Amino acid sequence: MAETSRDSKDLRQRKTNVGTVELQNADGQSKTVNLEELTGSDAELAAKFGYKPVFKREFGYLSTFSFAVSISGLFSSVSTTFVYSLACVRLSNMWWAILHSIAISTQGVGAVDKLDHRMVESPRPEYGAAQLLLAAVSMGSDFSYVPSIGTTVGVMAGLSLVTGVVNSLSTYWMEKVTKSYVIFHVFVLITCSIALLAKSEKRHNTAYVFTDVNSTSGWSPVGFAWLFGFLSVSWTMTDYDATAHITEEVSRPETKAPWAISLAMAFTYIGGFLFNIVLCFVMGDPEPILAAPVEQPVAQIFFNVLGKGGGIFYTVSAFIIIKFVTFTAMQSLARTIFAFSRDRLIPLSKIWVQVNPRTQTPLYAVWISVFCAIAINLIGLGSYAAISGVFNVTAIALDISYCIPIFCKLVFGRFEPGPWHLGRFSAVVNTTACVWTLFVTIIFILPTVRPVEGATMNYAIVFLAGILLFATVFWYFWGKKYYTGPLVEAGIDENSSADAGSGSRSSSEKPTNEGEVPV
Repeated sequence: MAETSRDSKDLRQRKTNVGTVELQNADGQSKTVNLEELTGSDAELAAKFGYKPVFKREFGYLSTFSFAVSISGLFSSVSTTFVYSLACVRLSNMWWAILHSIAISTQGVGAVDKLDHRMVESPRPEYGAAQLLLAAVSMGSDFSYVPSIGTTVGVMAGLSLVTGVVNSLSTYWMEKVTKSYVIFHVFVLITCSIALLAKSEKRHNTAYVFTDVNSTSGWSPVGFAWLFGFLSVSWTMTDYDATAHITEEVSRPETKAPWAISLAMAFTYIGGFLFNIVLCFVMGDPEPILAAPVEQPVAQIFFNVLGKGGGIFYTVSAFIIIKFVTFTAMQSLARTIFAFSRDRLIPLSKIWVQVNPRTQTPLYAVWISVFCAIAINLIGLGSYAAISGVFNVTAIALDISYCIPIFCKLVFGRFEPGPWHLGRFSAVVNTTACVWTLFVTIIFILPTVRPVEGATMNYAIVFLAGILLFATVFWYFWGKKYYTGPLVEAGIDENSSADAGSGSRSSSEKPTNEGEVPV
């Protein structure tokens, strides 16, 4: 066993090549790629990492930026998470959350500094999309219809299937769909803010918005409850690395991807901060909003201020925006599964790595992502507290995944800067990111209401412990036997290329199955 593992590692050792690179998997299937026939980004991908480019690079500056903005879903994310700040500590926390935004931004910039590829959460926005859609239906019935949890989960499953269909399109159409998103999002955000300020008859004063502290969570001292208001910002300003997962579909990704992430973070930070202030000024009395039957405070604010028509319009707009979040989240997740499968890191890799010859997308990876999203959200049928714990742990896991490579860079210093880097500010920003992640992770695992009961328990710590235990067992009993690094690469020099061209058939010419990535 030890000899086999050592031989496998030797085979995976990189070699300098001239003009071509041979990609070979553990089954002996090989493919020779001529670097001169590839674009600059594809040639670098093949030469440095040994991966044969299989996706078309359709994403440009606008579509990449739109993708990066859509993953946060500012308007819809605030709409679905505003309740946490409102219920725990009322308003002042939303102003001071600016400090959290700055701190969490360092985490995102740190992620840009690595473009580390990690698994992204997808079930949470699907559940939020179902809640917003049903809130609009409830408004249309003048709140005579109140959706049940079962209905919400059923609608979530249907919406997840729609997301899967959209992600089954080719990269060309995905780029077109994504490009239009940012324009629509900015339009909705600006017009909604103006409409709320113009139509509100009673507004809170500045002192109430920026200084009022009224904890209703049961935590004492009030500072503990005040910290829970950061949850809304944490869920909105996360997942920034999703753009890194589609870099094989972006032209010149070494500059466009980090540019898009950084600009999208700035947009989310500024836009989210201003939108929160608008909501705080026009919301009115928090108590009836929290007691509203739709259980969506922001949707209720739309209804109260703008009337039935305006409330439905902007709630549906929030639903459309969060569906774009699900489209991009699912695309990112599917590409992550594909990337892990390409390196034989997960079970049944040969299935998930296959690319459909017609759409040039990994359809099996897309639909296993859809299945997982629906299966996870089914937990909500048994307990809403349990599914909330799942949503909490996704934010924790994402933040930790960003900080692992950042921490390794700080400790070991083995890092090669790319065209886009932080320069002399790198160490300060990276250290801030790691310290803040440790702090906010503690907040995410605490229950937001006291006394703690079964319905108010935060099960995130249970899920996190379970995930870490499963990952450890999986690695020692399966992963380490099959995963020893990137795919096998063997350098092909000019002489061997010439020999192959003169008629000697090399192993690199072995046929592969149609639609399967030759790796």
